[in-house]
Amino acid sequence: MFAVVDVAGQQLKVSPSERIYVPRLSSNVGSAVKFDRVLLLADDKMVKVGNPFVRNAVVEAKVLGHVKDEKVIVFKKKKRKGYRVRRGHRQQYTEVEITSIG
Repeated sequence: MFAVVDVAGQQLKVSPSERIYVPRLSSNVGSAVKFDRVLLLADDKMVKVGNPFVRNAVVEAKVLGHVKDEKVIVFKKKKRKGYRVRRGHRQQYTEVEITSIG
């Protein structure tokens, strides 16, 4: 069984007991989260495709922790102008474990 879920504008294919990283959520570590924007729901027998979402379908997950991605360096330069800017950025993610799809 698997589902395609829209989480903060990203479409993710998830299955039970799978660990995924989603954009940072405001939930606390150890709390349960429900994703109700399910685009597709499939198992061995049938496939349900939403228009745009599948009705009464919910994917439940447990928040495992908050992490940061590797640093990305943003470097800007204009030749012959003496303009150089170096900035860094670390994207924040939340690690969740899918507990049930229904």
